[in-house]
Amino acid sequence: MAKKLIIAVSVVAVLAIGFVSFAILWPAKSTLSTTDATPAASLELAEYATRLSDCVACHSVPNGKPFAGGLAMGSPLGTIYSTNITPDPKTGIGTYDLVDFDNAVRHGIAKDGHRLYPAMPYPSYAKLSDDEIKLLYTYFSKHVVPVEQANTPSDISWPLNMRWPLAMWNVVFADPKTYAPKTDRDQKWNRGAYIVQGPGHCGSCHTPRGLAFQEVALNEDSPRFLSGALLDGWKASSLRGEMDVGLGRWSEADIVAFLKDGHNDFASVYGSMTDAYNNSTQYFTDDDVGAVAHYLKSLPPANGNAANTYVYDPKTTDYLHSAERKSPGAIQYLKNCVWCHGYDGRGQGGQMAALAGNPNVIDKDPESIINIILNGAGRVVKDEAPDPYRMSSFRVLMSDADVAALASFIRSAWGNKGPAVLEKDVSELRDKTNITSDRVVILRMR
Repeated sequence: MAKKLIIAVSVVAVLAIGFVSFAILWPAKSTLSTTDATPAASLELAEYATRLSDCVACHSVPNGKPFAGGLAMGSPLGTIYSTNITPDPKTGIGTYDLVDFDNAVRHGIAKDGHRLYPAMPYPSYAKLSDDEIKLLYTYFSKHVVPVEQANTPSDISWPLNMRWPLAMWNVVFADPKTYAPKTDRDQKWNRGAYIVQGPGHCGSCHTPRGLAFQEVALNEDSPRFLSGALLDGWKASSLRGEMDVGLGRWSEADIVAFLKDGHNDFASVYGSMTDAYNNSTQYFTDDDVGAVAHYLKSLPPANGNAANTYVYDPKTTDYLHSAERKSPGAIQYLKNCVWCHGYDGRGQGGQMAALAGNPNVIDKDPESIINIILNGAGRVVKDEAPDPYRMSSFRVLMSDADVAALASFIRSAWGNKGPAVLEKDVSELRDKTNITSDRVVILRMR
């Protein structure tokens, strides 16, 4: 029996060593060549590729230099800091050739061979076309101002900070293939799928992650793709066809308006989506933003239920106008919210978000509504002009009990059916979030 056990353990050890060796010595690598010519393209096309991939959102910080890195990103292992991707030869990527650049962007391998954490969305960028990679390389090597700024080490402690296991992670969870158009779909759908899955890397925020921090799905073949996920104290909502917490009630025109204007009659950008809007989606061409909307509207509900579970109920409006408006949540709403969001909860023409039927309000996870009450919303900037209307922070003005009462009231008003918020939920989120309302990163490309 002992002999059989020794043999079994030996076999497993040999297989493990072989697997590790294969993953490390034969990783997926660039199929490009240093002699490959970059496409004969204008600065505008190279710039557009950078907007489409929204590189600035992670690689820049408020009051910092564009693409110089330093943004703190939470992970289950600890805090990771984005790196300097300017063409500085000492601290940036100034010594990277096209192959080095491709290996980093599409395969998560830096020039010196160390593996990148999947906070860098290379599992999505793997879908980028060769021409898109060449455009990005052209922009970063020729049009970005070099900044000498050393990278900040992560605060992940040993042994969890070892990078070599990421080679195995890539083999198991990353697909190195570029996007392949589906022949049973039209060109518009395929363009939308390419942008959402590839440069837009929408799944990085909107797809749940597994125990190994992997996105549980990378395309529409799985109903969990873009089904919503918790991220840094926010809930990135479902982009599928649910009628309550997804895009089921949105038309393609509604999605286009949200991506181009930062708001529509249902919701406004918030959290990480504010940076994505400020520097990326508002710059999409009409054809591209239309393709994204077309693709997203093709995704069925994650739960398989397409029934409309939301119906507007005016009883809350009547209650707020009555002498009976004495609940703690209603009192907080009348003191702090009614002037922007209205007695009817429908906001102000899209400029101030509707709360009635808002998917982010109804969602079973209350993180977003708690976070936005505590910390406010980031400044929306359209065409380099700051939006004068934004959600203020009530972190100092409201107690945990006040926030819980207000959030619970909103989540049950005007036909909303979100679960109640507990005081402990507010306390936990207050402790682990910072005031983010002043985080504004705007990239002026030229």
